[in-house]
Amino acid sequence: MMLEGKVAVVTGAGGGIGREIALAMALAGAAVVVNDIGASLTGEGPTSATPGEQTVAIIQQRGGRAVANTDSVAEWANAQRIVQTALDSFGRIDIVVNNAGILRDQIFHKMSPEEWLAVINVHLNGTFFVSRAAAEHFRKSGSGAFVHMTSTSGLIGNFGQANYSAAKLGIAAMSKSIALDMQRFGVRSNCIAPFAWSRMTSSIPASTEAERARVARLQQMTPDKNAPLAVFLASDAAKDVTGQIFAARHNELFLFSQPRPIRSTHRGEGWTPEAIAETALPALKSHFLPLDRSGDVFSWDPV
Repeated sequence: MMLEGKVAVVTGAGGGIGREIALAMALAGAAVVVNDIGASLTGEGPTSATPGEQTVAIIQQRGGRAVANTDSVAEWANAQRIVQTALDSFGRIDIVVNNAGILRDQIFHKMSPEEWLAVINVHLNGTFFVSRAAAEHFRKSGSGAFVHMTSTSGLIGNFGQANYSAAKLGIAAMSKSIALDMQRFGVRSNCIAPFAWSRMTSSIPASTEAERARVARLQQMTPDKNAPLAVFLASDAAKDVTGQIFAARHNELFLFSQPRPIRSTHRGEGWTPEAIAETALPALKSHFLPLDRSGDVFSWDPV
């Protein structure tokens, strides 16, 4: 019962990874606010309270405590209501898991402003809004844990996901800023890059043999494999863990590097464009990173 007595908000908890995290946190002793608007993968069309209510029902059937919330994370006032639901229902808030998300995949030169903004609003703005709504309560209580969902699409790269990749890399940077700004208040902030076959990955193309092999690997990775890491990061056992980026891939756990200088060159008289081409480029080029994507880096079968 690593989360006994704690209250967690889990966004996008009506299914997939979010549901598994909510269930695991409830089993670990937390009371859970299950947030989900019940929208389609793209965030378009009608919404429904049913997915969130189903997660709540499972938690309650197992003897846990949970309430549903259907506010969209993409609005500041809604984020306030999500956090207030925790306060009204359980009297406090200790954990925020920013998991809600949508996809509007499109090759960059065809991506519309609407496709860009829709994804940024839910992922990046939504993570800020809900985190900011909880931050003052965390500061006053002298403790709190943020667990944000990033993605290797942002950390490494992927085709047709400029909006999603930008949002997810932005979340990693935001998490680091939260960790720096709120460490003195006992507040921690970490990221998980989850691997799982779920609604969010079901749009991955599988038209070539290599793509089909990648999808087959993902299908072996069930959403529940990400939940133990989220529970740990939210618990007091992780009291010294903050500002980090982890990944859960089936039975593997990874700690990600964060950008740091890897090579430098110096010219006492300064640089001209010509000098960069003649001197700096040869010195730096051998350290260039390849133009790869997530599937190229994580190319082995899950174990």
